[in-house]
Amino acid sequence: MTHIQPAFDGSTFEAPAPAVTRRILDDYEAWVDEVWPAFVAAADTGQPFTIDEVARAKKLPDPPRPQSQWGSLPIRLQNAGIIRHHGAATSARAGHSMVHQWIGVPAWQRETVAKRRREDRAAAREQRAAERRAA
Repeated sequence: MTHIQPAFDGSTFEAPAPAVTRRILDDYEAWVDEVWPAFVAAADTGQPFTIDEVARAKKLPDPPRPQSQWGSLPIRLQNAGIIRHHGAATSARAGHSMVHQWIGVPAWQRETVAKRRREDRAAAREQRAAERRAA
């Protein structure tokens, strides 16, 4: 596939399309849909991993705003009951800084874990609302 840019004189210039492996998607939800299977597969291995390790190994594209949106993906994966916190590791992407290390939740427990997380978040919301009313 090529991108064709018409010139004002009627001729066209052809250039190769951006590399699929490291392109930046314009739509965050489309990006999540594209990278989600890679993280589910990593969770299914039962081995600890970092988000950066999976992204580099699978050559996943960056989200629209890479500096802030990579961090919200693990939260979604946790809320879906796919991963849980395992420990800490270093990340090449973050300049060898400490990052969270994740491990997969067994497939047969995922719905139970997701339900529990939903209940815990609802209880926390109710607690905060009660504290605001009391103040």
